[in-house]
Amino acid sequence: MTTPAFQRARSAQAKQAREEAILDAARTLGRSRGVRNVTLTDIADAVGMHKSALLRYFETREQIFLRLTAEGWREWSADVRADLARKAHATAGEVAEIMASTLAARPMFCDLLAQAPLNLERNVSVDSVRAFKLVTLEEIELIGAELLRLLGLTELQTVDLVATATSLAGALWQMATPGPRLQELYRTDPRLSHAVVEVEPRLHRVLTAYLTGLGTTSTPTTRPA
Repeated sequence: MTTPAFQRARSAQAKQAREEAILDAARTLGRSRGVRNVTLTDIADAVGMHKSALLRYFETREQIFLRLTAEGWREWSADVRADLARKAHATAGEVAEIMASTLAARPMFCDLLAQAPLNLERNVSVDSVRAFKLVTLEEIELIGAELLRLLGLTELQTVDLVATATSLAGALWQMATPGPRLQELYRTDPRLSHAVVEVEPRLHRVLTAYLTGLGTTSTPTTRPA
């Protein structure tokens, strides 16, 4: 296949459009192949540019996927908060169900959540890591306002809950999506059937247990004016 001729972006708008095209390509490839199987060359080929040209826009493949992880945090947080905001009161199990179901509905985000601390944060600049961490902190604070209203969770309890939910979702997604060889192994050996998990039910159980252990109750508070 012939790679289209690449023309360097000259304006700020053209540069932004090029960055969005790179992110779109990485997003599509990540969904179809899994994040760890996508190389910088794969992304460059999908956009129609040489790898060296792509590096004018992003420092590494990890920075590209870290940007997508931040995007995933914003989207997930918005859905969680929308679901929580519709409730005047909620039980521990209901809050756990919202968090588990919204994470399970985002397989690539779960994949990115697993890759971020293992790989993505380790091959980018300190400024890129700082920007990413500030996004996560902001979204956790926004979720925390709803959790305080519904269950009276403190800031630390919210941080622990969200950290548990997101880190476990990443790990469970990896377990739930083994490669073809492992799938065949688990299928042919009944003793290993437990190795493949269902993300949402297990995540729901763990988060419900955590919130129940905190002794949370449904004690709605008045929203600030």
